[in-house]
Amino acid sequence: MTGQSQGPGPEVLMQFLFALRSRGVTDKAVLTAMEAVDRGRFVKGIFAERAYEDLPLPIACGQTISQPSVVGLMTQALQVTPRDKVLEVGTGSGYQAAILARLARRVYTVDRFPQLARAAQALFAELGVPNIITMTADGSCGLPDQAPFDRILVTAAAEDPPPQLLAQLKPGGIMILPVGQSDTVQTLIRVHKLDHGYEYEEIRPVRFVPLLEGLAKDG
Repeated sequence: MTGQSQGPGPEVLMQFLFALRSRGVTDKAVLTAMEAVDRGRFVKGIFAERAYEDLPLPIACGQTISQPSVVGLMTQALQVTPRDKVLEVGTGSGYQAAILARLARRVYTVDRFPQLARAAQALFAELGVPNIITMTADGSCGLPDQAPFDRILVTAAAEDPPPQLLAQLKPGGIMILPVGQSDTVQTLIRVHKLDHGYEYEEIRPVRFVPLLEGLAKDG
């Protein structure tokens, strides 16, 4: 089919994985998952030829697909196990959710853009990924009906970890999210939920779109 990724060749894949390792993605399970998920299937149009570069790329609705090394570092920091139920806030292209689905028991992914949620859901079906549930929802509120979650990953920046999401994390659970008051100064943090309170750890500087409340108009 014209315009559909046939997957990277062996040399391109080797360069792709080398770039991940050189930027700190060393977890074997995460690297295996990222090797198995063809990023080219999640990048459309004129940017498809750059799918295997370590770059963020534009997608529909003014959003982006994160650069692979950041996806890898976030996934690695999340410490997903095969028994985990994961919530992803910000489906975007679906690339991150597809990687999480190879590591977790079940992934719930939500996006405020109906167009993105529909496209991702169709692609998951096409790729035969059975353990992702895709929904259009206000991600800042999480999914109370499906809580609690073992892991939560947020792919948009908030000023502080949203209390609604913290409340939906199991004791012992982990949440990864970017925080910052502008789109130029953000820090990726890991939140461990303890029996009494939370433990916060800074991971690295990042740049993400802002976490917005409410649903977007369907385009």
